Amino acid sequence: MTSSKRILTVVGARPQFIKAAPLSKVLRARHTELLVHTGQHYDNGMSNVFFDELAIPAPDVNLGIGSGTHAEQLSAMLEPLERLMLEQRPDLILVYGDTNSTLAGALAAAKLNLPIAHVEAGLRSYNRAMPEEINRVLTDHVSRWLLCPTQEAVNNLAKEGIKEGVTVTGDIMVDAVLQNVDRARITSTVRAQCGLQPNQPYLLATIHRPANTDVPAHLTQIMQAFAALEYPVVFPVHPRTRKSLAALDLYTATHVRLIDPVGYLDMLALLDGAALVVTDSGGLQKEAYLLKRPCVTVRTETEWVETVSSGWNLLSEPTVESIRHAVQHMLTHVPAVHPDFYGDGTAAQQIVAALES
Repeated sequence: MTSSKRILTVVGARPQFIKAAPLSKVLRARHTELLVHTGQHYDNGMSNVFFDELAIPAPDVNLGIGSGTHAEQLSAMLEPLERLMLEQRPDLILVYGDTNSTLAGALAAAKLNLPIAHVEAGLRSYNRAMPEEINRVLTDHVSRWLLCPTQEAVNNLAKEGIKEGVTVTGDIMVDAVLQNVDRARITSTVRAQCGLQPNQPYLLATIHRPANTDVPAHLTQIMQAFAALEYPVVFPVHPRTRKSLAALDLYTATHVRLIDPVGYLDMLALLDGAALVVTDSGGLQKEAYLLKRPCVTVRTETEWVETVSSGWNLLSEPTVESIRHAVQHMLTHVPAVHPDFYGDGTAAQQIVAALES
């Protein structure tokens, strides 16, 4: 892909907007990109603010799909994506990560025999009950370029017989963090807005996965665990989680501060100032690692295995006792060593070089 090419990029969710920011900048210096937003994340706190803050080019097309079941989202995305690909006839379809938007873009392209590049290929949690695991496995198996963040991801693909078109590029999230963390430190006032004093210890929490939010016993235990922690807990609440909290009418302790979803710079500022992170988000686990913040992940497995093996991340069952024990352990056992698993912040250049080779 040495001459200028037409690339159709499919995004639809918060993590993909963050990854697209550094890559689109490098890609558009040499090629033509058509950015398609499926609308999977559609409210301002989960979508528009990221385009504004990160100077991502406005989507050329917004499908406006919105929420729904997995089948509803996929079926609503496939037809307009196929029509758009037939109209535009791009040289390459580029997808990120493991959302329904990722799979829809990959399936539509595969049916039209259009080559696919998968950024963040090769990740595996080995839990097929996770919708994201199905999305990433299927996407990898129809992609021509598999752009892996780590050697572990390459090894995972080799186990499945995928060896052609595989490249270690480093993690594009490293690029995003390094390019924005200083600006977040200078400009964000979110900690003061949360009522936190300068240098006051606090925990940052996010919970959004259906296994936690859609199982009343799990969400109840998680909120009781937050109430039992000794530090303030800042909890940006995903729309799905807020709906579940309202349905259960759960008591919220005064030191657990529920706030609306925040933009990327505010989230970086909250993460940068936190003593510890409690989450079920794949992206936040890794961002915590990049900023050297210990993390407790309320899941039984993770695709970011390096964060666990290095001691910076501890998995926890969704129970009061498990979360409390994990938080106490991580606060008192912060590792002295921080290995460089995810690259040096040049993933965007390496991804483009891999495509052009």
